Amino acid sequence: MPLDRLQHRMELRVRYSETDQLGTFYNSRALEWFECGRTEAMRALGLPYAEFEKRGAFLPLIEAHVHYRGRAKYDDLLIVDTRISVSGRASLRFDMVIVQASGAKVVDGHTVHAITDASGRPIRCPAWLTELLTENS
Repeated sequence: MPLDRLQHRMELRVRYSETDQLGTFYNSRALEWFECGRTEAMRALGLPYAEFEKRGAFLPLIEAHVHYRGRAKYDDLLIVDTRISVSGRASLRFDMVIVQASGAKVVDGHTVHAITDASGRPIRCPAWLTELLTENS
């Protein structure tokens, strides 16, 4: 499946510190892997978080949904697919699917982030972001 510019794929390996006594990944790691996917997807678009913030916009998390589908153990190679979309006037949504290199599902879900100014007040999606997302869709 070809990826468009608003979809990003990355690989990561499960580290030993991310596993629990059952030998599988600890449940909170899924949200950390989602963050890795978001960060790299924005970077691939040409807008790393640091640049986003320099332009006066911030992305606090306002919603997270995680659906645990399977296991991942130490040293497993995972593929993180992230898709970016505008969600309302003042928020972005990141849909995530994490699978084993074999294709077996591990976890999927989404996060929604408000677009705010430095004081935390919601702002409309800035024109520069709307243009970037539109030209890459």
